[in-house]
Amino acid sequence: MKSLTEYTSYADAQTHFAPERLWDLFDGDRTAFNIAHECVDRHAGAGRDAVIVCRADGVDETITFDELSRDSARFAHFLEGQGVQRGDRVAIMLEPSRAFYTAMFGVIKRGAIAVPLFTLFGPDGVRLRVGDCKPSLLITNEEKREVVAGLGTTPFEVFDDALWRKLEALPSTYTARSQPDDLAVFQYTSGTTRELPEAVKHTHKALVTLMVAALYGTGLRPGDRFMCPSSPAWGHGLWHGTLAPLALGLTIGCYSGRFNPERLLQALSVHRFTNMSAAATHYRMMKNCGKAGDHSYYFTKLSFTGEPIDDDTANFVHERFGLPVCSMYGTTEIGVVLVSYPGASDFPVKRGSLGKAVPGMRVEVHDAQGNICPPGTTGQLMVLRRGQWIPTKDLGRSDEDGYFFHGGRADDVIISAGWTMSAVEIENVILMHEDVLEAAVIGVPDELRGQVVKAFVVSGRERSDGFIEEVQNLVKTKLSQHEYPRHIVFVAELPKTPAGKVHRKVLRDREAVACP
Repeated sequence: MKSLTEYTSYADAQTHFAPERLWDLFDGDRTAFNIAHECVDRHAGAGRDAVIVCRADGVDETITFDELSRDSARFAHFLEGQGVQRGDRVAIMLEPSRAFYTAMFGVIKRGAIAVPLFTLFGPDGVRLRVGDCKPSLLITNEEKREVVAGLGTTPFEVFDDALWRKLEALPSTYTARSQPDDLAVFQYTSGTTRELPEAVKHTHKALVTLMVAALYGTGLRPGDRFMCPSSPAWGHGLWHGTLAPLALGLTIGCYSGRFNPERLLQALSVHRFTNMSAAATHYRMMKNCGKAGDHSYYFTKLSFTGEPIDDDTANFVHERFGLPVCSMYGTTEIGVVLVSYPGASDFPVKRGSLGKAVPGMRVEVHDAQGNICPPGTTGQLMVLRRGQWIPTKDLGRSDEDGYFFHGGRADDVIISAGWTMSAVEIENVILMHEDVLEAAVIGVPDELRGQVVKAFVVSGRERSDGFIEEVQNLVKTKLSQHEYPRHIVFVAELPKTPAGKVHRKVLRDREAVACP
């Protein structure tokens, strides 16, 4: 029987997919399974590159599967010598690098639980997460020494040259022992640095389930050279950008340092990546930098996630890279449920849609009473899981062809004079204006209408009454007369979560303070 990786069409996905067949992609089984073995050790010995670290400073780093296997084994021995037990949490606050991947896979190989932490967190953000997961050890770099030293009793280790020398003296093999249901990773969702989102606790067998998104959301197949510029501190960068492709033995690319779209474009060309999954913001920044035409590209598949992509950016991607950009939708808690099947020649990618359900998944749009909404009607996106309908906390609608469309977060709905409006749809239209770089929309109180639309706009053009009128008229023309932003303010930047999504809640909170 063929492997699931040998099928590329949408029709084959519907015909041949079965959850139990995902286990055939791995060495492990339902009695013994370890993420580090599946992603690293079983691919060692073939002389292939595992990770290409594309650095903001232009000095890239290539790590082979052989090197990563040896380094992570030595790190597992190091942890054992430090008294780290199976099931202990080990926090890792490092930029993508040889040190980061060595530590992460070494922790998992030891049977401990890896807790990636975003490197730009300050003392408050680190303290909240460390206080929650209570790691037995925190691994960081010299730059963060002062931050972690202020955490009090949490032991920490700086991953520097001295630690590398210690590792070189340790054995280069380590037998990973874990069961599928053992915990492997704690993943904090991307809130602000002063909030504490709940940690999502992943077992080793989460890697098996993840392969649904890998096969049909990012379209991973043998031979791909895969780039994901999202930080591995977040779900997209770690699970979809790192663990899934490495488990298939692919060479992956990651981005390290302050994000620069020009630097990313250069790396995409130099390293001849053929498949990329990025946040909508990454594509938008590549468009806005004006340098995409300076390089050649080798893509056969492109996908995005995190938030809807605006039409202008989607047009840019298609014109510059010669491919449609495919949506991949899900949440950290429920996983990926809607995809556009990158690489499937028989799946028409419908502009603006979230795609269709992954094989074996049932997704519907329900109204407040739990009834199925007819095509074109906005309601709550729901997923059937173990016989129960689970809310995604997002709004959406479907069409007659079975495609789904995003309607924004449930708390991003704006109700004005009885009209229900989507912040996402309004933002998409505002971004069509040639002088608008970024936009965010919220509802603000209004005595007459209950709420009205307020837009926050980033632009290189100076504010003027004429500019405001142009934006308002664009929305009136493209959407409707009642959905235009009655208030528009121009800002230097928009608040974003660490994962790069526009943080509308921050805007709403600021507005509440300004206008109590």
